[in-house]
Amino acid sequence: RSSADETLTNEDKPSTLSQDYDPTTSRYAPQENGQRGESGEIYVITEARLKEIRSQFMYPYYDKGGNVDDEGDYQSAIQTSSPQIHKNFNFQLPFFGFRYNYTRVSVNGYLEFSDPPENYESYPLVFPVKDWPKKNDPSFIGIFYSKCRIGNLRVDDIDQRKAGVYFRLETDLRERTDMMGVEIRERLKWDIREGVIGAENFDPKHAIIVTWKNISFAGGISSALYKTNTFQLVLGTDEVYTYAMFNYLNLDWTSHTEAGGDTINGEGGIPAFVGFNAGNGTRSYEYLPYSQNSVIRDLSGTGFGNEMKGRHYFRIDENILLGSCNKDIDGANLDLVYAPESGNMLGGTIVNITGPCFKETDQVICKFDTADEVHGVVVDSNRAICVQPPLFVEGYVKLEIAIGSGTYKWKGKYFVETPATATQKIFFDDMSYNEKSPFEIGISWVKQNLTKDENAAIRISLWGYRETTIGPEFLYITNLASNVQNTGFYKIIPSQYKNRDDQLLTDIQFGFIQINLTESIPVVNKQGRANVKITPSVWSRPIPLGWYFGPQWERKYGENWPQYLCDNWINDDRYLKNFTSELPQCPCTLEHALANKGTFMPDFDCDKDSNPKCYFHRQAVHCVRSGSPSIQGTEQQCCYDKNHYLMLSYDQKWGSFPRRSHNFGYIPWNESTKVPTLSQWYNDMAPRFVCCLWQEETTEGCETFRYERRPTQDCVSYEAPGIAGVYGDPHFITFDGLQYTFNGKGEFVLVRSENITDRLEVQGRFEQMPMNAYGEVRATQLTSVVARGNSATVIEVRTRPQEARWRYRLDVLADGRRIYFDTPSLKFQHFLGVTVYTPTYIFNQSEVIIMFDSGAGVEVVENSGYLTARVYLPRPFINHTRGLFGNWSFDILDDFTLPDGTKTGIITSLDDAERVHNDFGMKWMLDDVEDPQKGSSLFYREYGKPASYYNNKTFKPEFNMTVEEIIPENRSEYREKAYELCTSFNNDCLYDYAMTYNRDVALFTANYKASIIELKEINSEKIVSCGVLKTPRFGRKDTFLFVPGTKVTFECSQDFILIGDQRRECLASGEWNVPEYGYTECS
Repeated sequence: RSSADETLTNEDKPSTLSQDYDPTTSRYAPQENGQRGESGEIYVITEARLKEIRSQFMYPYYDKGGNVDDEGDYQSAIQTSSPQIHKNFNFQLPFFGFRYNYTRVSVNGYLEFSDPPENYESYPLVFPVKDWPKKNDPSFIGIFYSKCRIGNLRVDDIDQRKAGVYFRLETDLRERTDMMGVEIRERLKWDIREGVIGAENFDPKHAIIVTWKNISFAGGISSALYKTNTFQLVLGTDEVYTYAMFNYLNLDWTSHTEAGGDTINGEGGIPAFVGFNAGNGTRSYEYLPYSQNSVIRDLSGTGFGNEMKGRHYFRIDENILLGSCNKDIDGANLDLVYAPESGNMLGGTIVNITGPCFKETDQVICKFDTADEVHGVVVDSNRAICVQPPLFVEGYVKLEIAIGSGTYKWKGKYFVETPATATQKIFFDDMSYNEKSPFEIGISWVKQNLTKDENAAIRISLWGYRETTIGPEFLYITNLASNVQNTGFYKIIPSQYKNRDDQLLTDIQFGFIQINLTESIPVVNKQGRANVKITPSVWSRPIPLGWYFGPQWERKYGENWPQYLCDNWINDDRYLKNFTSELPQCPCTLEHALANKGTFMPDFDCDKDSNPKCYFHRQAVHCVRSGSPSIQGTEQQCCYDKNHYLMLSYDQKWGSFPRRSHNFGYIPWNESTKVPTLSQWYNDMAPRFVCCLWQEETTEGCETFRYERRPTQDCVSYEAPGIAGVYGDPHFITFDGLQYTFNGKGEFVLVRSENITDRLEVQGRFEQMPMNAYGEVRATQLTSVVARGNSATVIEVRTRPQEARWRYRLDVLADGRRIYFDTPSLKFQHFLGVTVYTPTYIFNQSEVIIMFDSGAGVEVVENSGYLTARVYLPRPFINHTRGLFGNWSFDILDDFTLPDGTKTGIITSLDDAERVHNDFGMKWMLDDVEDPQKGSSLFYREYGKPASYYNNKTFKPEFNMTVEEIIPENRSEYREKAYELCTSFNNDCLYDYAMTYNRDVALFTANYKASIIELKEINSEKIVSCGVLKTPRFGRKDTFLFVPGTKVTFECSQDFILIGDQRRECLASGEWNVPEYGYTECS
């Protein structure tokens, strides 16, 4: 390619935006008064014009016009002596988790957001800077990060715009109606949408165009000024997502002389760094294999963004995701980029893939988990498409691709959503689909999820599931409608199907509605040919099929077909193993259920925060379900009424019901009773319809379902978990209630249990508090928590830097890989041995709950960067815990147990903080080397930061604990503020304010402490329950309460007479009073 790929006109400076003025070919910038609609003319771009401007490689930049200096975008202030210039934005630019409203443009090939170190001691460059914070670790976008100087033009250069750095800012693009604004918006929008997978809905608000033209290397001889590179950085953002486009027009040199390059041609040595650094010692991304390697020259001939050589794309707002293919890299585990990153277990999701550079003739093979291989379709050099097949799994699975007969080198982790929690794609107008025989069922869907063709025809079909053998069957049943226009809504009239005869499928009682296209979508490749077609599909949530099979069941079994189907299920279920004995007991009250974060999580069908409809549990205010499958794959459910008491199935059909199958299923997932969602609906939900919801509550089938097959477990034997916590800078409350302060700096054991069946490790990282107005703060705070149970996945939760909390407050890592909870289908994520979720009302990841199969739980909460961690342990952990949270034995005297099992004297005086620090706390410091008594640090190591980077055995905190001892007399106003903020007996709050002079630290310490104490008080409260008191058949009770003092009166329905005991009373002993007759019946 020549030094320019566009021919520029040299017309005189335009006084107005005349019709012959073309901003993409002129060297004159448009005048400010001709932009943003100030000229009064509304510009409408044509399809032909858009195609024309998108065919150009470089985005426009100008060296004339546009401002009072008549220099356009040219930055004359950038010279060798002053290599950078500051630029402010009137918007926020998300980058690598942070947000910025400014940048600094450097002649050295990067945009900078914070100061670099004074010098780089050696090459190649390594980011993050290892010596941070002693040395600056800059935040930057490096398109060609090297020591540069402005070169010279040649007389024969086609593009005679001045050599140097150009900066152009185009803001408020969505509102712009001028030619420049409209063209930049439409060009950038469609370049990114078609160039980067997952950007199909991106609509830029602001654009930054920075161009380095004819830039030479530092240290060269005078003739080397004609050895130049020209490249351009284009940033597009909507203030949530940010995309970077690297355009490499011409690269004639690779290295400056300090990096070993020669003085004539700038070759040899260590070439420029290409990539991104988040700064502050956090994260970096180096664009390999090009960065700091001799193949850097290939940047101008690779990338293939929008099918252009030299164009490379990245998404850079949170993580750095490569948007361009990479043909020059090899390895066994290359990162695959794909969108969407999750899909419904039932299949049909179109997955766009970027990784290797595809050729039109390539045969792309995708493999999802252990399912059969899927053949993909090549769209262009950067993109291939695979349609996700049905997968009887849940959670993160491998997604791998191979080219032809090659090996699977490109790999990623794809999240499989359970059908009950998958992103909803088909919506029902009301709940009539749950009825036995509804008149009509209205459905709707987002039509663009299938195709953008308004005239496309769709097919609506019905699918079902059954478990008649060890191998589950997911089967096509029938077409409900064909060749229907894709309008986005449809009315299903069940009476139209009453004469259908599906003889071999009438044992199917629930299923799904599927919508797909009647004719597959042709995939147009880069040559404009549509050789291959794909068929996307969307699914409903699981639904009962009485509305479809009802007439067939009536013909086969008679009018009482629900009774027949219920009796048949009862007989089958009685042959199966009893499962309720292995389930955790339901708490008697809602408060206890919410205070057991290790066992119970919200039930998405009845959640007070996100789904209060509670269709299956009327009059309930909230339900919880066990977070992890039991050892047999079962699930507990507990629902609570307006009085916050447990709703029993013995009293009503809307009560709580245990489930034979967990919604997450159970490994290996592809066997009967173990398939996510489907097995639960087959074994637990569908029977509820035929036994209770489609029959009277007093029928024998419904009572058998409620009393025998799925009865609510009595809460009499419920045992609350033990709770321990840490907060502030930092203060501890052990499981036994001992409170103390320990300011260790480094990584420490919070809880360690070596119980053979219930192994658990919870560790905390503590870092020094930031300086206050008077200097160093000799105290620490919790910044990260990591946990592992048995052989479960390691889960780590960390604070993010202050400037990076605008979107996510905490980072969550599963086995070192960042995970996010920002869509409803990702709120609850299940891994090997552990479930992780964020509350449904939390959208910024400020609260994370970790639930292990053992019933142990860890809750991490963040406010303004300050953490608290709480650990919940079930009773089997009693006398099996060690660490900073003490030995849970109901005796504080053994809480200060050392790793070797010896006990130190208990210390409760504020004067003994130094003894706590030296004789107990520091003994629990961790290292990366395994210690048989403490284990090894589980924290994920990024960028070479071992445990020794955080551990400081010589750090001496402030051991004085009172306000008067810590705050000098000459700062008496701070003493007064401390007592204003904190009560005189809240020593933790007082200490934290005295150390930091920070109001927020003190208040969050007080709040966190109060929360832990409140949770411990709730769980220490013994709820006395008299247990189940059955409602007589054809009768009713005047109350469903079961606590002491409750007086229950029985009544019978019309035409029935009460025989036996009419009243019962719950006594303080937790027993119902001795009955007079011993029975209550309605006859």
